[in-house]
Parts: sequence; C-alpha cells; structure tokens
Amino acid sequence: MTTDAVLEPGVATGGQGRRLAGRLGPTAIVFMVVAAAAPLTVVAGTFPIGIAAGNGAAFPASYVVCTAVLLLFAVGFTAMARHIRGAGAFYTYIAHGFGRHVGLGAAFLALLSYTAVQGGVYGYIGAALDGFVTAHGGPSVPWYLYALAMLAVVGMLGYRHIELSGKVLGILLVCEVGIVLVINLAVIGRGGAEGLSTAVLHPGNFFAGAPGIALIFALAGYIGFEATAVFRDEARDPARTIPRATYVALLLIGGFYALSSWAMVSAWGDGGVVAMAADNPEGILTETATRYVGSVTGDLVQIFLITSLFAALLSFHNVLSRYIFSLGNTRALPRRCGRSHIRHSSPHIASVVQTVSALVLIVASVLTRLDPVTQVFAWFVGTASVGIVVLMTLTSAAVVVYFRRTRFDTRVWHTLIAPGLGFLGLAALSVLTAANLPLLVGGSATLAAVIGVLLAGTFLGGAAVAVLRPHAGHHENPEIAKEIAQ
Repeated sequence: MTTDAVLEPGVATGGQGRRLAGRLGPTAIVFMVVAAAAPLTVVAGTFPIGIAAGNGAAFPASYVVCTAVLLLFAVGFTAMARHIRGAGAFYTYIAHGFGRHVGLGAAFLALLSYTAVQGGVYGYIGAALDGFVTAHGGPSVPWYLYALAMLAVVGMLGYRHIELSGKVLGILLVCEVGIVLVINLAVIGRGGAEGLSTAVLHPGNFFAGAPGIALIFALAGYIGFEATAVFRDEARDPARTIPRATYVALLLIGGFYALSSWAMVSAWGDGGVVAMAADNPEGILTETATRYVGSVTGDLVQIFLITSLFAALLSFHNVLSRYIFSLGNTRALPRRCGRSHIRHSSPHIASVVQTVSALVLIVASVLTRLDPVTQVFAWFVGTASVGIVVLMTLTSAAVVVYFRRTRFDTRVWHTLIAPGLGFLGLAALSVLTAANLPLLVGGSATLAAVIGVLLAGTFLGGAAVAVLRPHAGHHENPEIAKEIAQ
C-alpha cells in the first residue's frame, strides 16, 4: 500500500518566508505544552467534578491510568516524530498512515477541537477576572470585555517570535505549579484531616462509583501535551528534542495531577472530600489553601488561576497558529496562511487568522447570551475532549500502519506493541467520552447530538477538501513527495 499523504508543512516550499525558525530546547517546549494543560485550572475545576461525580477518594488513580495509556501512545508518537518532517503532529501522522483524505479530515477536526477549547477558556477567564475584581471591591464588568482584553494580549504575543511566548509561559507556569506544590506540602506536613489517604492503594475503590466519568475528567487535564510535535520547526535538534519534551511533559503532568489530587483528598478525608467537592466545587482549592497555609495563599490561588488560564490561552494560540500555518503551506487553506514573518520567523498571518476566529467565538457567545462558565467553558471543552481523544486514537493506529508498510523502524515495541496497546486504551476512552458527552455539556442529549454531528461533519469536510482540491495536502517539492509516497 502506498499513500498520497505528503503533509509536510515545515518544509513545504523551501522558499523564503514559509519557514519557521527557533532554538527551542526541551525545557521551553515542555513549558508551552504543560501550560496548555492549565494545571491550576485542572486542580481548581476538574478535581472536584472527578471526585464528586467519579470515584471519590480513589480519583487520583485515574491519573495513573491515563498516564499509563498516554505513555503507550507517546512511544509510537515519538517514533513517528523521528521520521516525519513537518509540524502538523496529529494530522501529519494520520495522513502518513491512512492517506491524504483521512489526514485532512483529521486536520480540520484538530482545528475545530483546539479552537473550541480555546474559546471555552476565554469564557472562563472573563468570568474569573470579573469575579476577582468584584470580590475586591471593584466594579462588575461584562465577562466578554475581559476576554477581549486577553485576546489582544495573546494576539500580540502570538504574532512575535515563539521564544517570547516561551519565556512568558515559563514564568506563569512556575507560579501556578509552585502555589499548588506549597499547598500539597502543607497538607502532607500536617497529615491531612484524617491522616494521609490510602484509598488509592486499594484497586477495588477505583471501580466504586463511576470510574468512567473519573477517567473522562482526568483525561481532559492532558489536552495539549501532544502539541510538542507542533513546534518541530522551531526546536533545536528536533529528532531529540521532541521525544524528550513529550515524555517529560507527560510525566510531569501525570505526576503533578496524581500528587495534587491525592493531597486534596487527604486534606478533607476520604468521605469529607466527596461532600466538599459536591457542595463547594468552585471553592474547594481556595478553602484548602486557606485552611492549610493561610488566607494570603487563598488570594494567591485566585490570582494564579487567572494567570493559568492566560497561559493556556497563549499556548493554544501558538498551537492553532502552527496548524493554520501548516495547512496554508500544504494548500489546504489559502497559501497566505503559510507565510512567516521576516523578522520574527513567526506564523504571523496564521496568528492573525487565529485571533479573528477566537473573536468570532466570543462575539457569537455574547450574541447567544451563553453563560461564560456553565455553557461557553463546559460546552466548548466538552466538544474538544471528544475530538482530541479521537485524534489520538487515530494517530496510534496510523503509527502501526505506517511502520508496518514502510519498515523504516523495525522495533516491535515502538512500532507495534506499545502503539497497539495505546490504541486499545484510547479507543476505550473515546467510547467513554462520546457516551458521556451529554454530561460534559450540561446534561443535554440534544446538544450532545449536535456536537457529535458537528465533529463528524468537520472531519468529513476536511476529507471533502481533499477530494475537491487534488493538490491540497500535497508537498510542493516533487523529490520529497516521491520519497514519502514510497
């Protein structure tokens, strides 16, 4: 079997003005992808739901399971990164496994998924800023005004060289992770409410309650870790940097979530934490900080929650800009989207396009009078969760197909066993996520059905572009195209 998939945006034309450049090392890339996961936002927003609606005090085990599955996924993902040039990540790898039509379908699904999650975060940060200002005696301002201000700052940073974004994200990430680690140490040091929890050590507890719900909300906390490959063109020695950054980011995210959720359970006790998470989900982290560290820490949590959301916005903006840049360079989108800035070596036109798309989402949310948290954030992130899990599942399968066909890498563990097991795990999580989509979007089966049709329609729309535009997705350099198609 051969493939017409030649989605290689990073080297699409070889012409000046269509290449990204940078010297990002593993640390800078890790900062960007971990920031996209928004660790403090997950601790404050996802932990309570996973504990209350999932499997209670055993919820930390969900992160162990998700990390194990994603590590298997990462084995094949990084093996592909060594052989596939270009920064398209999901869609580039899927295209090399299953062909150009499926690849472009995946590309458009990725665009929708990342755009949706970013739109959701704009709603959350607008509401969080308004809540913080009013809580400290300031005036109440519509959430969308704060969101638009954040949009302007993110757009400015995204337009410039990637290393500026890396520095900003590094500082913000240290702050949000640092405050949670201080709380964790305080809880562990004081021994928790009833002693340190041991519920996670008993496998039977994991299956109590609704473990499927727990896994869904746990998995949502990893969104963005796979974006390491998106920065390939701006990485120093990408063949080494991308695999290292992927593993480090995944282990840091999983370890941080497992430790922090266990500390939260210990802080209130196995039974108490379930009641607290159900009664005061939005305030449990602040209450934990105030109880174990002090009121000042509670205030810092609120501040760093806002900076965490901003870091996620900036990281997703960078990822989306590079997807748009890649699609412009492979003619799936207008070729102007594939131009890079002469001085900043950034995807500046793609960055502007992404800013406009975010603006459209914010305006649409305002015109339809959606609540910024219970609707904009919940619905959009729910949509993204389904799309991204499906993309990871397809990528795992594509790894197996690609290496079975090309034999570029004959290591059985890296190209067959690990990605095969990762596929099975991710397929199960995909089914769970799709089946519980109504829960993710506020309990509406009708809305879940609409979202399902939108996701499927977007994928089919990408495939239709491949049919209607035979050159879309093809490499413009015939020498490289021939090499890849063999």
